[in-house]
Amino acid sequence: MKKLLLFVLLLALGAGGYYYYRSLKNGPQGALVSAAAAVQTHDMVAFEKYVDVNSVTSHLVDDMAQQGSAISSLLPGGSLMLGGAMRLLKPALAKAAHQEVQRYVETGSLEAAAAAAPKRAVKVSLTGLASKIVSPDSKFKGVKYAREEGDNAFVGLEVSQPKYDTTVVVEVKLRRQGDHWQMTQITNSTELLRGVALLEKKRLLK
Repeated sequence: MKKLLLFVLLLALGAGGYYYYRSLKNGPQGALVSAAAAVQTHDMVAFEKYVDVNSVTSHLVDDMAQQGSAISSLLPGGSLMLGGAMRLLKPALAKAAHQEVQRYVETGSLEAAAAAAPKRAVKVSLTGLASKIVSPDSKFKGVKYAREEGDNAFVGLEVSQPKYDTTVVVEVKLRRQGDHWQMTQITNSTELLRGVALLEKKRLLK
């Protein structure tokens, strides 16, 4: 699931974002800075203070379960991931994702993270989907917007998508937790899946 890590965490909290946010220490953006710093220092305890990994991965599985047609068009064998089947696999998928995130933060190695994934009889590739949305060639472009709504905050992180000569905005949701903010969700993952499926269809028809 190494590309899932890139999609959910690394690009959203990557080096470019780290330096951009450094001066915004006390707000939601500051929480992203602190999460990025925790990745760099391999501190899982600090990382989980600013990223609710269970919440993020759980929401991702739910969102993907609603996008059967998009998944089918983006991944070989994607039809196996439709709705009910994927929901049945949700506990195993969420657990595997959490283990991989922990292994990556602790070691800094994507290979070690992938090796940490438990073996499953049915392989569901969330990483394959992630790589369709944010490829290894994608670059962090900057913050598109940031807003606070009471104890919730929403930050739009713009990244390039070279394969389609465009950019996408990954919106992350954070929630105030006393004296700090914590990332809890990627709120537009369904829209990203649909958009990339359409772009891929257009590319293949050229």
